[in-house]
Amino acid sequence: MLFAHRTDAGERLAGALRHLRGENPVVLGLPRGGVPVAFQVARALGAPLDVIVVRKLGVPYHRELGFGAIGEGGVRVISEDIVRSSRVRPEDLAAVERAEEAELARRARSFRGERPRVALAGRTVIVVDDGIATGATAAAACEVVRAQGAARVVLAVPVAPPDAVARLRTAADEVVCLSAPRAFRAVGEWYEDFSQTPDEEVVALLARAAAGPGPGADVRAAAVEVDAGGLTLAGDLALPEGAGAVVVFAHGSGSSRRSPRNRAVAAELNRARLGTLLFDLLTPAEEADRANVFAIEPLAGRLAEATRWLRRRVPLPVGYFGASTGAAAALWAAAEAAEASDAAIGAVVSRGGRPDLAGPRLAAVRAPTLLVVGGRDTTVLDLNRGAQRALRCENRLEIVPGATHLFEEPGALDEVAALARDWFARHLVP
Repeated sequence: MLFAHRTDAGERLAGALRHLRGENPVVLGLPRGGVPVAFQVARALGAPLDVIVVRKLGVPYHRELGFGAIGEGGVRVISEDIVRSSRVRPEDLAAVERAEEAELARRARSFRGERPRVALAGRTVIVVDDGIATGATAAAACEVVRAQGAARVVLAVPVAPPDAVARLRTAADEVVCLSAPRAFRAVGEWYEDFSQTPDEEVVALLARAAAGPGPGADVRAAAVEVDAGGLTLAGDLALPEGAGAVVVFAHGSGSSRRSPRNRAVAAELNRARLGTLLFDLLTPAEEADRANVFAIEPLAGRLAEATRWLRRRVPLPVGYFGASTGAAAALWAAAEAAEASDAAIGAVVSRGGRPDLAGPRLAAVRAPTLLVVGGRDTTVLDLNRGAQRALRCENRLEIVPGATHLFEEPGALDEVAALARDWFARHLVP
């Protein structure tokens, strides 16, 4: 069984776990790659999502040999047999534990922020990872979850070697594994896209789950193939019930439809009953040549073709959300639409964008345009101020205090999402 990416794996894994829906489970994702899989499981089961942070305790002179594991809430799972046989001084073992406790607290805080852990006492808990190699971390997670009070522990993964699955049946009450190939060498071999999951994506998914479904909870989401003038590009289309408009995302340099920042903004728009289309402006082969991300006119043409494809399927007003160089492509395409017989673009939002790269076409933009820039992103801020002077449409420049180019500071991306939501709600929805 081959998985397209972690989202695909999570959707398929959720189908195999539907029998647990009536048990009111909690879903825990192992960071980092397990969280995108767990997010899909939690969404399908209507269950709360949290992260399970576990640190294995390694014998000082032989770190691969674990003498235990620790979890949040002061949970310790120690193998007394290994402690005795290791003949390591108690103070050395205690030093290992103190160091791992500090790292555990740091990682938990970076992923969850100030939100409290989801309580596990008396609950069915589903521990999810994107795959298993040896199973040591998964086994430790199951032990920690049980020590935190879980009544029943289910370990769920898309792929694992048969021997690891057999061993883990002693650590969990139930093991759900979609594929256990005998010719197993590495988890990544069973994914078409096994790119690293950044911390930002974990943070965004956990925040999105914690925020709850919101007023636009009933969202129809589907992977789509966008026809951009005869070129097929992968995309994700989400349409909340009663959506009043659709926002097309134009990703920036080095980014794609899986950008955790753009997905966090899209989630906020979905909660406000705005549809979203995230798609890859470039093919994987084109991404290898960095010059392509600065070819604004061709990218704008591709965005316009994708917009025509969308309008044939979803007869709703369309807006653009552009990031980095994608913002220039969005503004260029909006200008072309204003001058052509195409339906006009209703509104544009730029996040940390490079609108200056659309310089020749800025004066022709008619869509109300919001430029959002971090206060500490000084070079880009100056470029946005120059571009704003060239615009002849309704426009506004919003500066997020203390934010840098990627809006990674606490609360910065939330402010971007709220600004975009309000701008589109004002200008795009009839």
